[in-house]
Amino acid sequence: QVQLVESGGGSVQAGGSLRLSCAGSGSILRSDCVAWFRQAPGKEREGVVAIDRAARTRYADSVKARFTISRDVSNNLYLQMNSLKPEDTAMYYCAARITTDCATAPFEFNTYNVWGLGTQVTVSS
Repeated sequence: QVQLVESGGGSVQAGGSLRLSCAGSGSILRSDCVAWFRQAPGKEREGVVAIDRAARTRYADSVKARFTISRDVSNNLYLQMNSLKPEDTAMYYCAARITTDCATAPFEFNTYNVWGLGTQVTVSS
């Protein structure tokens, strides 16, 4: 069974940093498009950043210049989050989709086939 496992969440003060990791079974993280999403209590799940096989990225406006997505040689996925704000507080999820690259609706969560269980990020003011 294909799995994604997130880690690295925690509690930080505003202005701090966290680095999230996503490990995937098999070659899932070499899918056409992999992404980080987040969901705060009472809010819809929203896309944060997506990356395709060619390492082209798309960032949500709310995190540009603060968050950075990357991959290592083992195809683990990372999300470096700097200058964190209280509004970044959410459960963060790693997701992958196989049939559509990131050029098409990268932040439509219902187009993603595989999801992790999430890691909680809490930013206090």
